[in-house]
Amino acid sequence: MNKFSSIFGQILQIFSKSEFYEAVRETKADKGVKGFSCWGQFVAMLFCQLGQAHSLREITGGLATCMGKLRHLGIEEAPKRSTLSYANNHRPWQMYERVFYTLLDKCKGLAQGKKKFRFKNKLFSLDSTIIELCASLFNWAKFRQTKGAVKLHLLLDHEGYLPVFANITEGRVHEVNIARRLSFPKGSIIVIDRGYVDYGLFAKWTEEGIYFVTRQKDNARFRVIRDNPIPERGKILRDSVIEFEGFYAKEDFPYQLRRIEVWDDTKGEVIVLLTNHLEFGPTTLAAIYKDRWQIEVFFKTIKQNLKIKTFVGTTPNAVMTQIWTALIAILALKYLKFRSTFGWSLSNLVALLRYNLFTYRDLWEWLNKPFETLPIVPDVEQLSLRGI
Repeated sequence: MNKFSSIFGQILQIFSKSEFYEAVRETKADKGVKGFSCWGQFVAMLFCQLGQAHSLREITGGLATCMGKLRHLGIEEAPKRSTLSYANNHRPWQMYERVFYTLLDKCKGLAQGKKKFRFKNKLFSLDSTIIELCASLFNWAKFRQTKGAVKLHLLLDHEGYLPVFANITEGRVHEVNIARRLSFPKGSIIVIDRGYVDYGLFAKWTEEGIYFVTRQKDNARFRVIRDNPIPERGKILRDSVIEFEGFYAKEDFPYQLRRIEVWDDTKGEVIVLLTNHLEFGPTTLAAIYKDRWQIEVFFKTIKQNLKIKTFVGTTPNAVMTQIWTALIAILALKYLKFRSTFGWSLSNLVALLRYNLFTYRDLWEWLNKPFETLPIVPDVEQLSLRGI
């Protein structure tokens, strides 16, 4: 680590230059590039996320005011607005997708063992969130007649709560279409809401040895095969083994299911869970579904603390570039959080980083003791005034 590198410069050292330029070569992102490098674009867009810049002017102006510190970031000067805009519009966003998965591999090593449940099965939450766009400016983002939107589909690994898969589509693309394309390790447990209820997909997962936990649809027709015993104390009201009675439902899913009624204190109502896992206790299955809330927390965190609600470009490539750099930024924050002994929340970490991006501090010492680590002041050698 450079002793006098800024905190932002030290964050960029997380990213291997060789791996980054391998992603550039794979996507041919440097084709026709003159002057402004792909690394320079990445630095600018990561600054947009961590520095909460609202426009191209704020990105370029923010970097331009730190000219003496840009060499630590691997760039010589701040880009012009038109240069950055052109790069975002034309350089393939797939480069950032590859950078995301490269950083994900590093985070997975730090996340091992950081999970809530003791069972060995991999636990994932699958969900999506709408990012609304102005229909007149983003006329390519089809959603509703008077609204535009893109949809971020995300798979969250509950070991470390890491986003291990992301897909960005037009807002009108249904969640199930993405779920059908995913593959999981045998024995995995997938937690989903009612938007993903598809009996054909459930049958496919069951045949592959993959478990799911979801909410029952109100109009589902079924018959109870048997009732399982329930804990004397707790919030489990009923635990039954069922099979569907509806013609199409039974044809698509000819297997047995668990139907669990749970009292939800927060909503003051009974929620009904469906799962093809016939062995776990009902309390464990209810806790698994409750932990699905973590993917909602993830969406809330990324929307409130990073730049994916307002965009600095209007083309599909510019929007995709900005969303993927936001996902890279959240992974970088997760990486820093894993490496720290301080009890950071992601929102506090991104807020304090924003105020200290260009300060000279030892990043790893600051992460552990954010209110005690003093800035580093480089020694300035006094010039001799000979001959005067």
